[in-house]
Amino acid sequence: MRHGKYPFVAGFLFLPVLLYVTFVIYPTLRTFYISMTAWRGFSVAPKWIGFDNYKQLFDDDRFWQAITHHLELLVALPLITIAVALFFAFLLNVGGGSKGGVRTGVWGSKFYRVVFFLPQVLAIAIVGVMFQTVYRPDNTGLVNGVLTKLGFDPVALLVNKNTALWAIMFVAIWQAIGFYVVLFSAGMSSIPAEIYEAAELDGATRASLFFRVTLPLLWDTIQVAWVYLGIAAFDFFALINVLAQDGGYGGPDGATTTLATELYYAASKSKLGYASAIGVVLFFLTLTFAALTLRVTKRETIEY
Repeated sequence: MRHGKYPFVAGFLFLPVLLYVTFVIYPTLRTFYISMTAWRGFSVAPKWIGFDNYKQLFDDDRFWQAITHHLELLVALPLITIAVALFFAFLLNVGGGSKGGVRTGVWGSKFYRVVFFLPQVLAIAIVGVMFQTVYRPDNTGLVNGVLTKLGFDPVALLVNKNTALWAIMFVAIWQAIGFYVVLFSAGMSSIPAEIYEAAELDGATRASLFFRVTLPLLWDTIQVAWVYLGIAAFDFFALINVLAQDGGYGGPDGATTTLATELYYAASKSKLGYASAIGVVLFFLTLTFAALTLRVTKRETIEY
């Protein structure tokens, strides 16, 4: 190692770097190139058209409709998921009171952890199929069955343009909460019990423990969760593909369209150059969001 450190390190890195370049870097660069062509997936030499695909994309009303939906997702999906997951994680780890000087969760917290995490075990397509039944527009669905029993008229949540995206977003939140409960629970378990003891001796209530102790010490974990959920908001496709009423193309009438569904639609019509242009825009939007979030939410690390 003293005399051959760099060859030794290079020997270990060669294969992983080669695989990364082959399956990540090269396809990404290839996508940038294809986005400048009118390639339909058949010709050997795609026709070069420059930025025409991007001009067409920025003139497309569906593109701006998708951007609007992404903005809604970027606000609602992380905010609601993190808020609910933080609340449950606090109850399961700290909210039960103090026993022998150690903070504990509410009664049955171990069982609740399993219950909360169960949706995360299911494949996203299975979750979508489950909620197809839940959202059925007649009284055989869970939602409308309950509404009918209560004397209300059935509602077609996935057919109504005003509710379709929010109904699908609810499914995403329901499926994601379990993972973030576990993530925040891991972060809370690393907070020394002495900090909670000192806060309680100073007369801190549960609300004070949450906002003045847990939240600041968990900030780095929350930051990571927000980035993950923001990326998920840009990659919002699988549930729409299963639940949307027009075969996964962002219906009804574009009410659930995202950049991913627009890319899927373009690719299904063999407009691979145009689909690649959407992919490039999606790549830079996701990268910009992650960088800005990490920058804006950056705080001085609290050591304990």
